[in-house]
Amino acid sequence: MTTMRAAQRQAQARADYNAFLAACPSRQLLDRISDKWVVLILCALGGDASPQPGGSDGPRAMRYSELARLLAGVSQKMLTQTLRSLERDGLLTRTVTPTVPVTVTYELTDLGLSLHRTTREIRYWAQANMGEVLAHRDDYDASAS
Repeated sequence: MTTMRAAQRQAQARADYNAFLAACPSRQLLDRISDKWVVLILCALGGDASPQPGGSDGPRAMRYSELARLLAGVSQKMLTQTLRSLERDGLLTRTVTPTVPVTVTYELTDLGLSLHRTTREIRYWAQANMGEVLAHRDDYDASAS
């Protein structure tokens, strides 16, 4: 029996990831990135605060208070938890500047930017197709009554 080097074990593990299996760590990642606050935070830090496709100003660092104002309806607890989980996963960085008061900014990493491109398209799709989805819901609800 041959032994595998660490790089070979990591490559094998990557090949074995299968989100359809309950114990696969990629399922946990899918759960995280499918959260509405994650999608909106990634879009905000990616510069997509404009509601229309093509409205991107490019990625930028944002302060916590900017994110809180932009993300209508997010609680302080949920925003803090989501930012921490994204930092833990390597999708954003948190920078503390020793000013009075302390300035904390968040910015997407390269990994976060790569995911941002996907979440931006999902957000655009949702915005572009919401009218049709609402019409289908109305039809369904009318036929179910």
